[in-house]
Amino acid sequence: MRLTTLRRITQVSFILLIFLMPALDIFRYDTAARELIVFGHVWSLGLDQALYADHSLRGASHIAVRFFLKAILPWIVFLSIFPLLGFLTGRLFCGWLCPEGALFELSDHLTLRLLGRRSLFNKRTNDPVLPAASKTAYAALALVTAIVIPLAGGIALTGYFVAPRTIWHQIISGEFTFGVKAGIIGVSIYMLITSILVRHVMCRFICAAGLMQMLLGWVSPVSMRLSMDTARAKECTDCKGCDRACFMNVLPRMQKRDISCVNCGACIDACNRELGPGKGLFMYRFGKGCAAPEQTCRGIEKAAAPVPMARHRS
Repeated sequence: MRLTTLRRITQVSFILLIFLMPALDIFRYDTAARELIVFGHVWSLGLDQALYADHSLRGASHIAVRFFLKAILPWIVFLSIFPLLGFLTGRLFCGWLCPEGALFELSDHLTLRLLGRRSLFNKRTNDPVLPAASKTAYAALALVTAIVIPLAGGIALTGYFVAPRTIWHQIISGEFTFGVKAGIIGVSIYMLITSILVRHVMCRFICAAGLMQMLLGWVSPVSMRLSMDTARAKECTDCKGCDRACFMNVLPRMQKRDISCVNCGACIDACNRELGPGKGLFMYRFGKGCAAPEQTCRGIEKAAAPVPMARHRS
């Protein structure tokens, strides 16, 4: 299975998870009841009124421990997810799971079909050239996408703060409370603007989760990254397929770390199409190790091998 196909499956699966979490009471905050719902149960500190009435050292210690275990520790664990992902996998989350990233890629594709370039503003040298197709069909698809996806996102994300049943009851009845109306409209406008105007600029310079992964992946000695088998560089046909496949405008053949790379593997698929399945020059690696078929790891292994010291005559 091509990496791009597998990546689409993971992106769609994660988007469905995001949509279903509040509906299935996996995780949401009910603003009406002022309760945090986790896996169908109210997440509370477990402190009753009797504990607050106990002013002894034992009572105060019990409250402090419960507060740390139920409030502070879960928040620390949640905040550590993206730094840990960055340290181990670089920006893999951005390329394989991020819902916004998937939306931006869809917008790129539709713009490419309609205007012949990924960006609304200018054409880049690495924009792919696609075969001619009916622009009317893609214009209709772009219009439907611009309406349906932001509205669906607005409804789903508002469900993290208002019970989904309440939201759908208001949609069916046509009578909206201010909170539901503001949530759906606000999220919809945000998604529409970012998908049309901002796109991957958000990934590079604004998204906090992406920046954390970028920085940790940059300094990590073990992080996953994409590399080229330099020992087989002469096999490159200079087709520029890897350059055109990269929606983050990374130049994969440049042997340096690029903080914009999201480990999507599009360059791997592009090179395999040009040189043959399993014969491409690009691969994933962790630190100095190589995670690819044996024939595409030689350059990495050669670069990682220790340089023998010269022997001196006595």
